[in-house]
Amino acid sequence: MYTIRFQPERSLLDIAWHRIFLPDQVPDYARQCLQQFLAQGLKPGYLLRMDMRESAVQPRDTLDSFSSSFRDFPKASRIAVITASALQRMQVLRVMTQPYLRVFDDADSGLDWLLDPSACENHARRCG
Repeated sequence: MYTIRFQPERSLLDIAWHRIFLPDQVPDYARQCLQQFLAQGLKPGYLLRMDMRESAVQPRDTLDSFSSSFRDFPKASRIAVITASALQRMQVLRVMTQPYLRVFDDADSGLDWLLDPSACENHARRCG
């Protein structure tokens, strides 16, 4: 359903979704993300890459579950979402309104942007 990888040396949380979430699956996913986040010693201000290419647009009730389950999750400094789907891109930009978020078609471009210290200065949305 998903893969969670941490790269503590880069302060990077790297997640790939492999299918749609059901609303009742999201709280367990959130708990696992937090447990691994803490075990890896990451801190607020980390980098987040979310690869959604193998997933699809999430149902409304699943989005509500994400909102409540991740409400208190430590905040990233930059978020790169990976999707080639125009519909999914629209959903991400509607739901994830962080000014430090950018959407990419491929994972390498997203990672390059996350790791580029000048990236916040060079894109249309201002980083926090």
